[in-house]
Amino acid sequence: MVDLILKNGTVATMNERREVIENGSVVIEENRIRDVDNTKQINKQYSAEREIDCEGKLILPGLVDSHVHLGQALIRACADDMPLVPWLKERVLPLQGIAYEKGDGKLSAKLCALEMIKSGTTTFVEALLHGKYIEEMIEGIVESGMRGAISKSLMNQPDYADQSGAIPKCMRENGEKTLQQTRKLIDKWHGAADNRIHIWYGLRTPGGATVDFYRRAAEEAKEHDTGFTIHLAEVKDDIRYLENEFGMTPMEFMKHCNIVGENTIYAHGVWLPEKDFQIIKENNCTLSHNPASNLKLGSGIAPIPEMLNHGVNVALGCDGGPSNDNYDMIREMKLAALIHKGRKLDPTLMPAETILKMATINGARGTVWDSDIGSLEPGKLADIIVVNLNKVHSAPVRNPISNLVYAGHEGNVETTIINGNIIMESREIRTLDEEKILKEVIKQASKIDERLNLNIDTRWPKI
Repeated sequence: MVDLILKNGTVATMNERREVIENGSVVIEENRIRDVDNTKQINKQYSAEREIDCEGKLILPGLVDSHVHLGQALIRACADDMPLVPWLKERVLPLQGIAYEKGDGKLSAKLCALEMIKSGTTTFVEALLHGKYIEEMIEGIVESGMRGAISKSLMNQPDYADQSGAIPKCMRENGEKTLQQTRKLIDKWHGAADNRIHIWYGLRTPGGATVDFYRRAAEEAKEHDTGFTIHLAEVKDDIRYLENEFGMTPMEFMKHCNIVGENTIYAHGVWLPEKDFQIIKENNCTLSHNPASNLKLGSGIAPIPEMLNHGVNVALGCDGGPSNDNYDMIREMKLAALIHKGRKLDPTLMPAETILKMATINGARGTVWDSDIGSLEPGKLADIIVVNLNKVHSAPVRNPISNLVYAGHEGNVETTIINGNIIMESREIRTLDEEKILKEVIKQASKIDERLNLNIDTRWPKI
């Protein structure tokens, strides 16, 4: 007798052969997948404590968001129509560093988790958590039931590229202390909550740290057998700075600092030159593509088809509340599929199947959890979502992968299972009190704006 069977659905396994089982079932025992096969075969072999009928629905691995800012959900829509450095210096960082008080970090993490769970994300990589409220944010994620690699912000300079003092005083940290804090977080949290929580090293963008500091962080990550992530080549300023200061391309600089390896995720990569693609590929690194954020901030469009042609492992990410305004990976998938067709004037680029691969198994590979997540195969962890595409906005279903990528959104996700636990069923989240959290978010948002004397409103006259 097994614990749960998801039966009668279309199963997108995302296994090595990318097999799709038209009338398939997934067998779950404790927190792992026991079997995946056609329903007729599963019915012969198994009985379960509970069965969920998924007829007419798509069963697939939970989505992996490879670049998230948990602390920015509570400051959604705080900095529209601003370039990156003023956006950071005047709004995004002060709102977190000055305006946040105890409890706000945890509330932001829970709001972010709610949206991710409801839109089918089961695993994420948090890019840069500031030390002040990092533990309460981790606690929020543990309570949510999600799986995440959470990165402590590391820096020893207050600059962004060649812009001196771009990081405001409220978010500046002592380099030695950030390394000490990270080690303490690893001791306390790495592998916590049944191995749902991993602690990574979150490196500030070049300009925010010295070469020696980067190398120390890379060595520590290796010693602790964990990962690290860094924003890279997001804007043209990054390219100019590395060329003028070091005479290197971004990936030559990463290699120079030992920030390479299968445990490394670079976010954005908008302005990476072609010669860097091979360095990423040769070192088994991952590039996190964040199209919505890059477009909203006017940063540009990353050359993703070209990277894929070079064999780069490209994952997908939503980034944060002020740069994207949502944490919905399904919406991000559509954008990632469309913008490159328009950029290259080629509708054959970036088909739906490629995009879903980026959002599942490629993301899993970047987190170094790919032996356990990213596909539906016996022995892997039961991180699974059930999607109903028979909705007004996404029916009729001909190719379910296409319908998901081009016509879907978070409202199509009905069930989210993480580590074998049903976190959401029939759109009802079991781990977090959605109504209570939303009420608190509305209440706290106005207080946060007041603390920074912000009055953000429409540009149109109100009467």
